[in-house]
Amino acid sequence: MTATEDTALKLDPEEARRVRQERLERIGKWVLPLAIMILAIWLWDRICVWNEIPQYILPRPGVVLQTLHDDAGLLSSSLLVTLRITFLSLLLAVIGGVGLAVLFAQSKWVEMSFFPFAIVLQVTPIVAIFPLINIYINNQTTKLLLCAWIVAFFPILSNTTLGLNSIDRNLRDLFKLNGATRWQQLRYLRLPAAMPYFLGGLKIAGGLSLIGAVVAEFVAGAQGQSSGLASRIIEAGYRLNAPRLFAALILISLTGILIFLVLSLVSHLILRRWHESALKQER
Repeated sequence: MTATEDTALKLDPEEARRVRQERLERIGKWVLPLAIMILAIWLWDRICVWNEIPQYILPRPGVVLQTLHDDAGLLSSSLLVTLRITFLSLLLAVIGGVGLAVLFAQSKWVEMSFFPFAIVLQVTPIVAIFPLINIYINNQTTKLLLCAWIVAFFPILSNTTLGLNSIDRNLRDLFKLNGATRWQQLRYLRLPAAMPYFLGGLKIAGGLSLIGAVVAEFVAGAQGQSSGLASRIIEAGYRLNAPRLFAALILISLTGILIFLVLSLVSHLILRRWHESALKQER
């Protein structure tokens, strides 16, 4: 009898059932999505074969993978351009969003004055703003960067502002009774309280910055060797090169997933020792 079996016998039926359920959930969390993905790819391939769909309309998965290999140099250089815009816009969104949120937390008058303008930027479609950006800015990279920043800025600003204003009133009164300055309240009370909210906004903004970079390049119509993945998609569409189009789409999707996973890991590493949301994940 193994040690695992011996432990299972010592558990009451309800506890044993709970342990089995948790084990199945851990396995299913990875197996089920993988199985569904494999099934979807298989169906994609079979649909192309059964209906004899031309490659320029819907390529088979194997053809797309071969294109990823054959065009790796071209697609990887375009991916680097898109990633540069994505991460620069995310960095600027973090700096601007957190800085402005701190100002909002220090003065309600500042928040009431400027927060409506942030909402206007958020609710106005970037394709509607871009013609103005195109008139006033000549540098192509700056245009794309500004568009991606506008998309990624608001989640960080709104989440961080909410976190800074969500401190416990009793703790705030305690700090005041002990003569804490506004800077000390911000550093030791407000910023730690806002950290989970900021990290939640960061995960949202990470994906939005990639979306903003791609959409900005679409509306900008950037072309040439130094253009990003969106331009490769436009070019492939014009040439009816569906395999390259699908390959570029797959790279964009994988990049978005990777950004989300990395930011989720960063959030977990920061919060795991003290915040309830991360502690629950370790049970």
